[in-house]
Amino acid sequence: MPACPQCDRTITSEAIHCPHCNTLLKAHGHPGMPLYRAEANTYLCATCAYDADNSCNFPKRPTATSCTLYQDVNAEMAPTRKPVYKLPWWRKVNKAWLAIAALLAISILISFF
Repeated sequence: MPACPQCDRTITSEAIHCPHCNTLLKAHGHPGMPLYRAEANTYLCATCAYDADNSCNFPKRPTATSCTLYQDVNAEMAPTRKPVYKLPWWRKVNKAWLAIAALLAISILISFF
């Protein structure tokens, strides 16, 4: 179970506010938006990917201690996804023949109906 960043007591992962110290744990009271907080006397912007590439537009940018969009520069990148559907090699080679066969099949179906 996670711990509250303010009072270090255990809380449920779905908690929006800490039941002990009433610290806001989720951004804007929404359970799906995590609220990232900096450690004591540090700022999130020093290790944020958005600050590193200068694409951050947060008003408290250089001295932000809490943020909803924080992305750690040192964290591993998510693995890239493989294509969901890949054409087999014989379809790449025989595209013209497949197109002719499809047209022939369609014309035969039209002639019967």
